[in-house]
Amino acid sequence: MKLIKLMFKNAFRHKLRSFLTIAGIAIAVIAFDILRTVVNAWDAGIEATAANRLITRQAVSFIFPLPYSYRDRIKNIEGVEQVTFATWFGGVYKDKSNFFGRLAVEAETAFDIYSEYVVPPDQLEAFKRERNSCVVGSDLVKLYGFKLGDIVRLEGDIYPGTWDFVVKGIYTPNIKNGDATQMFFHWEYVDERMKKESPFRAGEVGWYIVRIAEPNRSGDISAKIDDLFKNSSAETKTESERAFAQGFMSSVSSILTAMNVLSWVIIGIIMLVLANTMIMASRERTKEYAVMKVLGFAGKHLSWLIIGESMVIAFTGGVVGILLSFPIVQGIGEAIPKNIFPVFNLEYHILVYAFVAALLVGLISSVFPIIKALRTPIVEGFRHIG
Repeated sequence: MKLIKLMFKNAFRHKLRSFLTIAGIAIAVIAFDILRTVVNAWDAGIEATAANRLITRQAVSFIFPLPYSYRDRIKNIEGVEQVTFATWFGGVYKDKSNFFGRLAVEAETAFDIYSEYVVPPDQLEAFKRERNSCVVGSDLVKLYGFKLGDIVRLEGDIYPGTWDFVVKGIYTPNIKNGDATQMFFHWEYVDERMKKESPFRAGEVGWYIVRIAEPNRSGDISAKIDDLFKNSSAETKTESERAFAQGFMSSVSSILTAMNVLSWVIIGIIMLVLANTMIMASRERTKEYAVMKVLGFAGKHLSWLIIGESMVIAFTGGVVGILLSFPIVQGIGEAIPKNIFPVFNLEYHILVYAFVAALLVGLISSVFPIIKALRTPIVEGFRHIG
């Protein structure tokens, strides 16, 4: 018990140095938590994918369209349960900074395949009935104040002109990482207008979403779909929804990798800060350790004393960092528009990583001072000046 009291007294004997070390550890823990949360936010879309959905896109590039006529041919392949499609519409809502997903979809099937996007039945029926209607995510409602009956006006870029859509439904994801920042409207409405204004662009869709009965057959069914359109003017590439999402995110993969590496480099910085403090404290107490050896303290007692002091500082810094991470990450999440990071939450496993890392750093940082204290002869300890 006396040894434990001595650990705490030693840890805060030099109050300013201990405070600065604890502050440094806390700041490093906060930075680690923020970086890991950003990486998780990028990965949220990948984690929300379904194992029983395939994506069929143009083989050359995702930006090239596919013929609408492919729909029924894909649907007739053995193992396919249902097929729908979507097209990236683009456009501008009021200002270019107001970015969110705007997709032209097949109204009859889109919300059957994406069953995690829940729309009240009466709203879904109203959406299906009206060609110029749309469904918006619950986060867009919070962001822009949309409500049922509102008219959302988009200025087209990919599809030129002014487009007015009436809000007939609001969807809410029923899964953890579901994206509630999208807007869906009728592909038929867009296609009808294209037939009049740009006939060469009519009858085209962006990509197909294929629901299959057996997820373990995704490779086999993907190959069958691609073989069906081999040597055609628009060959396809079919892959799992997860693989498609990962490919879509590949443009920022280097940034995510850098963030991953940087988050762990921060742990190294914690170790250097704490190790420096412990080495300084050990040098100052060289005479004290010599006196304790004379009084009969064994090597294990000195070891536990040094470890305890290091762990007290690391534990305090880790706890302070974790407690401050909650409001800071929450504040960042509120400041960043939902259409950029639909999911921005501090996950508990990130806190566990940060806290365990802080404790490990505390343990490792005590190694050199322990070796120094145990190897220093008693006579040299008494002679030490510092």
